[in-house]
Amino acid sequence: MKTDIKSLTFEQLNKELSELSLPSFRTGQIFKWLHENGCSDFSEMTNLSKNLRNVLSEKYYISDCSIENKFISEIDDTVKYLFRLNDGEYIESVVMKYKYGYTICVSSQVGCKMGCTFCASTLAGFCRNLTSGEIESQIHSAQKDLNIRISHIVMMGIGEPLDNFDNVLTFLKNVNDSKGLNISMRNVTISTCGIVPKIYELMERNLQITLTISLHAPNDKIRSKTMPVNNKYNMDKLIEACREYGRRTGRRVSFEYTLIKGVNDSEKDALELSQKLKGMLCHVNLIPVNDVKERNNERSSQPDIFKFQNVLKRNGINATIRRTLGSDINASCGQLRRLKKRGDLCEDCCQNR
Repeated sequence: MKTDIKSLTFEQLNKELSELSLPSFRTGQIFKWLHENGCSDFSEMTNLSKNLRNVLSEKYYISDCSIENKFISEIDDTVKYLFRLNDGEYIESVVMKYKYGYTICVSSQVGCKMGCTFCASTLAGFCRNLTSGEIESQIHSAQKDLNIRISHIVMMGIGEPLDNFDNVLTFLKNVNDSKGLNISMRNVTISTCGIVPKIYELMERNLQITLTISLHAPNDKIRSKTMPVNNKYNMDKLIEACREYGRRTGRRVSFEYTLIKGVNDSEKDALELSQKLKGMLCHVNLIPVNDVKERNNERSSQPDIFKFQNVLKRNGINATIRRTLGSDINASCGQLRRLKKRGDLCEDCCQNR
């Protein structure tokens, strides 16, 4: 079987090419084509001989993702992509424009195993992990399509990043490489539902990323109903891992808290949450639940959201309400893949490439 050459680090690529008796300068040329230029075919590598390109194509392939569907928000110019992978599977990415530049939310898996009851990503089932090259290809495809430079990455798309740990770390190494996209680790956010052993493993790497925890509940009773992962790694274990992460890395941990009416949005819930997080260097990002037809979750009212935020602030917890982007194009991940697999994606509602 051929190897995904875009999923090799610079060091791994150099070793592979040395075994082909190629001079070391070729590594830099090829790495630049793959990671800075984002080429998807060896024929694009015009400073290599045709014979060398043929040799490479016989041993390797270049992971890529093509634009299947594209939605552009009329409200805030957020762009949502449904990408088709080489094997015909689908993933989603979202590009958001901020004052500081462009951020992309990328997927790390085809589907998700975690089964969170408020999320659409798990509805169409889990298929496989993405290679590091496939994760990176989402950035290249979006940049080329929009003619922009993306400076920030959020791993909050389809899948659980820490369930694809090794490929995600390779992805981070490659996008951070100065010979590639050269995106600072400080501009990368990884969101996890709370796989505690992998949080400890991640802190050992001492990467300057932002770690975000999908918490969504103030106690085990509520969290276990909405997030099955809590049955394996309960809140006490998770919060302790987060405290240790902050102590070791010096980085503030963020907590995502999706507010669902009548489930986890009372002032009592806010008080309990503030007690759980007391004394930790952290931030809580409050998120009104997304409308997912199959889930039947109701969004909390605006007054209740503000009450929840105020309780946290009064108890010393930094809390903000997430600004909703792309609300007119269902920009939360998982919904397009589900509709595509069911054959219900409306082609008239999207802009095709």
